Amino acid sequence: MSTAMNFGSKSFTPRPPDKGAFPLDHFGECSAFKERFMECLRHSGYESAACRQSAMAYLECRMDRRREQLMANEPLEKLGFKDLINEKSEEKPEK
Repeated sequence: MSTAMNFGSKSFTPRPPDKGAFPLDHFGECSAFKERFMECLRHSGYESAACRQSAMAYLECRMDRRREQLMANEPLEKLGFKDLINEKSEEKPEK
């Protein structure tokens, strides 16, 4: 009894995920933001909720660096920072 397995019959083309992975920052353009985030994590006992401001700043940096295409522009609300954006707008003095 032999079972013939033909692995070559279907071709698989890998496709990167829509979210959750992005290119490395080869030029270190956002390394200062990354370091602030990592320092915050260390001080908070690796409680990521305490470092959301730093995380948001890091992602903003990546979206602003179009030359390297570090990250596609995405509304911060869709990335889970809607409450922090509302806090920022409330802190600004009205003109």
